[in-house]
Amino acid sequence: MPENDIFNKLFAVLESRKSADPSSSYVAGLYAKGVEKIASKIAEEAAEVCEAALEADTKHLTYEICDLFFHTLVLATHKDITLAEIEAELARRFGTSGLEEKASRAK
Repeated sequence: MPENDIFNKLFAVLESRKSADPSSSYVAGLYAKGVEKIASKIAEEAAEVCEAALEADTKHLTYEICDLFFHTLVLATHKDITLAEIEAELARRFGTSGLEEKASRAK
């Protein structure tokens, strides 16, 4: 893994928290509380991103986007979705018009 590959490093830490004591780790605590709690954190963070987007301070927006990414990756690891799977799906979509991709989805 490249030294500066923060997403691989983060996924490794998140995976390691699956076996951690929930009282010793924020992420382990989220895992123990389950999908509902993790999903509510994602909704909370998404709202904070939207609020920060209305401000002139892009540092605050960047901070909130990172919180949203983080909690989304917590959900991915909780559901055993790998970084490779996420990268493959993004690669599959790359170069495809968003309108075409949306139209190709099953109804």
